[in-house]
Amino acid sequence: MTSRVPAAAIWALGITQIVGYGTLYYSFSVLAPAIGATFNWSPEWTFGALTIALLAGGLVSPLSGHVIDRWGAVPAMTAGSLAVGLALVLMAFAANGYLFAAALILMEAASTLVLYAAAFAALVQLGGRSAQRSITHLTLIAGFASTIFWPLTAALLSWMDWRSVYLVFAAFNVVVCAPLHLWLGRIPQYIAESDLVGTNDSGGKASVHLPQSRRSLGFALVLVAFALQGVLMSAVTLQIVPLLTTLGLGGSMVLITTVFGPAQVLSRLTNMVFGKDFPATSLAIVAAVLLPAGTMLLALTAPSTTGAVLFALLFGLGSGLTSIVSGSLPLQLFGRERYGTRLGWLSSARQIASAVAPFAMAVVMGLVGVPLSLWVVVAIGAVPIVVFAWVAAMTRSEVPGAIPKIA
Repeated sequence: MTSRVPAAAIWALGITQIVGYGTLYYSFSVLAPAIGATFNWSPEWTFGALTIALLAGGLVSPLSGHVIDRWGAVPAMTAGSLAVGLALVLMAFAANGYLFAAALILMEAASTLVLYAAAFAALVQLGGRSAQRSITHLTLIAGFASTIFWPLTAALLSWMDWRSVYLVFAAFNVVVCAPLHLWLGRIPQYIAESDLVGTNDSGGKASVHLPQSRRSLGFALVLVAFALQGVLMSAVTLQIVPLLTTLGLGGSMVLITTVFGPAQVLSRLTNMVFGKDFPATSLAIVAAVLLPAGTMLLALTAPSTTGAVLFALLFGLGSGLTSIVSGSLPLQLFGRERYGTRLGWLSSARQIASAVAPFAMAVVMGLVGVPLSLWVVVAIGAVPIVVFAWVAAMTRSEVPGAIPKIA
């Protein structure tokens, strides 16, 4: 018998992830022009401050993962909600750009205790191996963060300044998220031994995991793959406006970008309904194929609007699946032990790569032009396909009911 994560816990985490990603990530692009005007910053300086903060968050992620393993995800997320609330208040009251940048760095560092990596660890600590299905459900709920907070942030900004908006968002994290995280601590963390490895929540079918002797190599390979996927996704999504404009698709930009969000949700919903017995290693390969395939389609068909919409569809599907893979693959390959620490390192690799990628993409576009830049991105995106296929080949199936040794 396996432990299942209560539906109420998944919904509680889903709400905190919507608020977390909405207030700490998606809102920045809406508020950035007003922030830049206050501190007399150019857009490059404004997003440069965010890049530095993202790098800081990436460097802190492994430490946050260790804290989550040592003290538990629920206490860490509760403290993290209070910390990001404080950081948002400091951002709201920053007297100059230097203090704002310092508070932004604090916010990104604290966010490593409340976003996906921490939430996935909480699900694993609450439900063991059965958490793989819960991770899919959580990403489906959290996928609505941009849909809710882009218009909400714009609406708030229409009748208050950006400082007041950040105060409202601080209240969201302290008044909504912190109590929900605290409530999660009342749920018993029952983990049956069979939940750790060996079975899954589909009724005892064999679980795929890496043999003990190959886990160091396997982890290094997954780390590289996650980092390269971070490069691809960040380079394309954060440079989407100049990319589409240069390719002659500026007039269709709203249509193209609108497809992306629903495609993310569609991929997670499809996996939830039909992917019950689909191994995380196979899902990782599918996600890795979709991302460069979409980018290649854009490079081949521009300035065709139809081709660009298909690009957004494929890229959105791949992005949505990648969110699931980031939580389920480490669990399936390495088991529950030190899950938070491993996820911290993987998140660190992806976040650092994601922070650097937009600037690197801008440089490459300036040197060789947009069409060739897309092919560079396609080449980078092809590497994770090979890496995940290699990792899948390294795995082995266990006899149902067996309890293998965990690293």
